[in-house]
Amino acid sequence: MNVALLVPVKAFAEAKQRLAAVLSPPERQRLARTLAEGVLAAAGDVTSFVVCDDEEVREWATGLGSVALWTAELGLNGAVDDGVRSIARHGFDHVIVSHADLPLPDSLTTVARTGTATLVPDAHRDGTNVLSFPLDRPIEAAYGPGSFARHCEAARQRGLAVEIRADVRLALDIDNASDLTHPLLRKVLPTWLPTIPANPFTRRAT
Repeated sequence: MNVALLVPVKAFAEAKQRLAAVLSPPERQRLARTLAEGVLAAAGDVTSFVVCDDEEVREWATGLGSVALWTAELGLNGAVDDGVRSIARHGFDHVIVSHADLPLPDSLTTVARTGTATLVPDAHRDGTNVLSFPLDRPIEAAYGPGSFARHCEAARQRGLAVEIRADVRLALDIDNASDLTHPLLRKVLPTWLPTIPANPFTRRAT
């Protein structure tokens, strides 16, 4: 099985807006970049692709050894679908689509299984943190609230075996300030994050 990883990455300056109450714009940008770097590093020997519409992100992805796919004005779902088609044209037969804000992505490449659609929902079983499927029966991207149920149904309609992966680490993402309090993140949150009520595990230097 020839597997590729696809990661949509938005402009770092626009990322993590829901953390604006607890992090400054430079801190949000730095956090978004750090999380995305961790996701790409988790690819290991698997070829990684980044869909983006920001020049800084394109240069960043290329500098890390990923293939940057320019997907301007397509939105998240359109960008993912366009990236999936590009990966298929590169000769891959299976893709793993992952969000860029997973703080514990170490098991990311284990979700790929021949002939199977594997879905890792978020901790609320609402969103889809990781989606893996064979490229001869691609699943159309349907991200947004309730995407997990939509992706499950789409996989079944494609006639694929469906695995729901209950991976508590891949289920973690960082969207809101409360996500920073999860006990599994105690040792992985960047030490430069400021001391805020949502993140009691770090201390700002004085």
